[in-house]
Amino acid sequence: MAEPREPVLDDATIEARLAGELPAWRLEDGWIKRTYKTASWKSTLMVINTVGHLAEAAWHHPDLTASYAWVEVRLTNHAAKGVTEKDFALARKIEEVVGWQPGTEGGALEGTPTDPRFAYIKHDK
Repeated sequence: MAEPREPVLDDATIEARLAGELPAWRLEDGWIKRTYKTASWKSTLMVINTVGHLAEAAWHHPDLTASYAWVEVRLTNHAAKGVTEKDFALARKIEEVVGWQPGTEGGALEGTPTDPRFAYIKHDK
């Protein structure tokens, strides 16, 4: 017996939730999307690998597009044919891990140096 499809969220609900929960993400063509700006190809690959690990652990797989200094993450639930709670859950986890800035938290982990040779993610904030 096939499992029931997850309910697809309507565009108004998605837009409102993105504004409140994931303001750097946007709704476009049936996907929720986010572009991460990176400092280099090495950083781009690190973001791709991080998103890949989270997606595989969650068993919910995004589409990715990348170039030298950016990665676009696109989420939709292919089985449900639209954006569902799974997409929001994975987007929040990606945002939490990729956007982590230990240097702003205090404590033993100081984060990446300000020296451009060690630049990583170009944070929105």
